[in-house]
Amino acid sequence: MAGFAAPGLRPVPLLPMECDMIEDKLTRDFLRVAERAAVAAARTMGQGDRRDSDHVAVEAMRLEMDRVDMRGEIVIGEGERDEAPRLYVGEKLGAGSADATEVEIAVDPLEGTNLCATGAPGAIAVLAASNRGGLLRAPDCYMEKIIVGPEARGAIHLDATVGENLRAIASCLERSVKDLVVIVLERERHEQLIEDIRRAGARIRLIGDGDLSAGISAAVRGTDVHAVMGTGGAPEGVLAAAALRCLNGGMQGRLVPAKPGQAERLAAMGVTDLKRIYTERDLAPGEEILFVASGVTDGTLLRGVRFFGHGMRIHSVVMSLRRRRIRFVDSVELSDDPNVGVEF
Repeated sequence: MAGFAAPGLRPVPLLPMECDMIEDKLTRDFLRVAERAAVAAARTMGQGDRRDSDHVAVEAMRLEMDRVDMRGEIVIGEGERDEAPRLYVGEKLGAGSADATEVEIAVDPLEGTNLCATGAPGAIAVLAASNRGGLLRAPDCYMEKIIVGPEARGAIHLDATVGENLRAIASCLERSVKDLVVIVLERERHEQLIEDIRRAGARIRLIGDGDLSAGISAAVRGTDVHAVMGTGGAPEGVLAAAALRCLNGGMQGRLVPAKPGQAERLAAMGVTDLKRIYTERDLAPGEEILFVASGVTDGTLLRGVRFFGHGMRIHSVVMSLRRRRIRFVDSVELSDDPNVGVEF
């Protein structure tokens, strides 16, 4: 049956019904998972306890995950089993039977723990899912990154100078370097990077946390974010790559062992070439990718959770690579009180 189209619009063909498609099976469930984590974290916003904010988000996400009809495995999570009692790498999740959808999952129940604890903007609850082998099992180390939108995908290179990359991005966007905005994590290790960006003439937006949400913003027009540069977490890099695959954004990343034993850990995982540059397709190569994020505090793309006495409002984004579909979901949940109204 052909897809319906209004007069003057091209019909949209319907994809074949495939019972094992991750989006068909798990979108609604994973949206609920992200929402529950976001709500739990939002209730701790501004209380100054980052550990508690992270803990409640992890517990809420883990509880909801086990209600999903799936056979899931965490490939990026809160750490190794001996470091994380919940959502650890390798943990099996889901209430599915033997024939339930098999899926690999990357999670960050609260990206921006400090942001949530201080009430700052940009905290989100995130998960990405893919078919087996669809997400790189990145170790908990640093990753040198540069992230851009669709126009500049393929024009950047980690081994190019900061000025060369900024001029390439500006050329792709048909603007001058001085009109670019680059997001950088405010860290001591980025002092030279910040100086180089300023010398090239671009503007900088320094952030204290949350380079994942920043990376997503760089791939969306109208956010006034044109690139993300610097060194951040490798797990967040894989999550960003999953979103960028859905958004047609571009990324290059290189794993950076920064602590004793990390180089050996990388070698044990099969990563022996520390000079290798990964693209978004290397980090998230899956044919099916489902990415879900719910706002905890207000940010560039998502509003934070809003409580209004007898209800709450939650803003989320759901991305599907195979369907080529990006949905912004505005959910309102009310109590059982028949006199409660919806607040805008």
